[in-house]
Amino acid sequence: MSVPGGPERHRVSDLVGRLTDVPGREGRLRHLEVVPPRPAVSVDWPPWVSADVRAAFEHSGVSSPWQHQAAAADAARDGQHVVLATGTASGKSLAYQLPALTAIRETRGRRGERGAGVLYLAPTKALANDQLANIDALGLDVRVATHDGDSTREQRDWARDFGEYILTNPDMLHRSLLPGHARWASFFASLRYVVVDECHHYRGVFGSHVAHILRRLRRVCALYAAEPTFILASATVAEPEVAAGRLTGLDVLAISADHSPRGQVSLMLWEPPFTSYAGENGAPVRRAASSEVADLLADLVAEGVRTLAFVRSRRGAEQVAATAAELLAEVDPSLPGRVASYRGGYLPEERRELEAALRRGDLTGLAATNALELGIDISGLDAVLSAGFPGTRAALWQQIGRAGRGAQDALGVLVARADPLDTYLVNHPESLLGQPVEATVFDPNNPYVLGPHLCASAQEHPLTEADLPLFGDNARAVVDQLTDAGLLRRRPHGWFWTDRRRASDLADIRSSGGRQVQLIEAETGRVVGTVDGSSSHGTAHPGAVYVHRGETWLVESLDLEEHVAVMSRAELSYSTSAREITDISIVAEREHRSWGGCRLALGEVDVSHQVVSFLQRRQPSGEVMGEMPLDLPERSLRTTAVWWTIATDVLAEGGLAAADLPGSAHAAEHCAIGLLPLFATCDRWDIGGVSTALHADTGQLTVFVYDGHPGGAGFAERGFHAARDWLSATRETIASCECEAGCPSCIQSPKCGNQNNPLDKAGAVVLLDLLLADAGTGTRE
Repeated sequence: MSVPGGPERHRVSDLVGRLTDVPGREGRLRHLEVVPPRPAVSVDWPPWVSADVRAAFEHSGVSSPWQHQAAAADAARDGQHVVLATGTASGKSLAYQLPALTAIRETRGRRGERGAGVLYLAPTKALANDQLANIDALGLDVRVATHDGDSTREQRDWARDFGEYILTNPDMLHRSLLPGHARWASFFASLRYVVVDECHHYRGVFGSHVAHILRRLRRVCALYAAEPTFILASATVAEPEVAAGRLTGLDVLAISADHSPRGQVSLMLWEPPFTSYAGENGAPVRRAASSEVADLLADLVAEGVRTLAFVRSRRGAEQVAATAAELLAEVDPSLPGRVASYRGGYLPEERRELEAALRRGDLTGLAATNALELGIDISGLDAVLSAGFPGTRAALWQQIGRAGRGAQDALGVLVARADPLDTYLVNHPESLLGQPVEATVFDPNNPYVLGPHLCASAQEHPLTEADLPLFGDNARAVVDQLTDAGLLRRRPHGWFWTDRRRASDLADIRSSGGRQVQLIEAETGRVVGTVDGSSSHGTAHPGAVYVHRGETWLVESLDLEEHVAVMSRAELSYSTSAREITDISIVAEREHRSWGGCRLALGEVDVSHQVVSFLQRRQPSGEVMGEMPLDLPERSLRTTAVWWTIATDVLAEGGLAAADLPGSAHAAEHCAIGLLPLFATCDRWDIGGVSTALHADTGQLTVFVYDGHPGGAGFAERGFHAARDWLSATRETIASCECEAGCPSCIQSPKCGNQNNPLDKAGAVVLLDLLLADAGTGTRE
């Protein structure tokens, strides 16, 4: 393995030994998985491919397509909607570019009139720009352009008037192209293919929004007599035909057999040790995953190993790069310049230069957020480090797939954070490896999501009875509600939007709930950033210390009517954490299962939150300096929850005293929330929980886990259907954790509104044993 002009590379097996043989690292490697190499299967070029398109790909080094590329291209060429679900670096771009570019070349008018239209949708601007560079590199006469937040007015106008291959994102489609479809009439009339890249990214509430944006796109295309073929792509999507069908509302053919070559992949599961420090309530603290990754990154860069380190936060990525550079400076003064950070927030030209420097080999190590997780083509990497499980098996393999592109061998290292899910996975590799990736979870029927898109669709063109099946079975009921509310008006020819506002503004597709609150700098009045309305009470309340892009700010005021928080820069020796009261009531039960004297249920709930005070904690010790009261209004949320109850006599048989119940239920709730992302494609911040020794609606000890989005996002429902495995993993995580009385790796939660008190680790294990005792024999009703 060698790179022109670069250092000789080491065998992956040698790298594993070099990382583990360092004194003091004993016991950190929990598991080593080796995935064997795979040979390629190539086929002839499809006969319909335009001669100049074929020549362009051959000139770029593609002598012939792999079998799965040709199969997907043939299907799309025949008008079959298709999802290509093959591995990272399996050449999915070629599969949709062959029919797309050929259609453009075949239909271009003699006088240069616009050829067939292609609309490419990516979840990130970086991925769209990477696609643009790849198409430009082919040297074909194709009018290709990006249309996103980085595009100038002139570029957008040119794309609208002349573009054939438009690269954009769902948000731009929602806010710009669809509302302004009359100005894009020529493009929509010519639209032949819609490419939805990295389609697994569209999950949860965001996925529900994108599903309706694609339905609105189909409706607008029909206005101009166009019926484009949809081509979806993802390296990591389970049940691809089901996920793609739910996303588009179409019958989609899945192609998942991967015939591309792959080198050997070695994956190390790594757990940092406990430190001598104590955390909240005296709990033991593990060394931070980011600190561990900085050490490993420095080691690999010093060896000349081209490495990409994924870190969850922007600030974390910059800190990992800075720490690695400091460590490298102790080895060789010339090495620190070989490491950099990459994150959102950089200028477009800065991001492009970093990507180019990594490709050229000018950089040996890069610490990045998941902005580089998706399919940007960065070849020649040897190793990938992940600072914490990225939330799904799909995302993990996306990250690991950045290394070893082509037939190169690759090394991946997953470094566990102090988190129940990470702890469980590195100590139970069978739950991570050899398992299918997670199903994409989202619910297009959520009325809180569907309603705004029906309004937007009505503004684009009046809704008719014939349109409603496109939006799902409950579209008519939601339209009637919108009409009763005065947002839509019924006329003989359909439903019309009645407001002067842009209806698309009703659907904030990137927000996790509620209108976003703007963060305003007190001195200048400039907008520094935003926080979701659902979380603003806890993070942007008066007196809160807010960290934004590595800078510390003190929130001076929060105006909930204007959705504005005013703050100033401050150098402070303390952090803040909000204390809140949460109450939950059952609205309706959909279904339940009886597990002996225990009961598992799924249904609608009303959740109320009120932030009542905040704590000031001295840093870095975490010592509480004081508690400040707050007078903030209560917030309410109607959503979907899964809950379980344990009868009083069962608790008595288990030997749990009444005094043990609150802490036991609380600890079980925390760990269950931490483990649900293993079974439902979500983040722990997408869900919430409430536990009580005696709930008013059930009359028993009850633990709730609910979706943190109005109407639900499908996560609690997935938990209900996977409850036995989910709660068994929860029990195992608590019982096997090395701590004595509870820590962030098992029962402590970073989002707890009660400061992780009370918590009873031993009681939680007993509680879950009682719950699961008859789980295998329960009945569903």
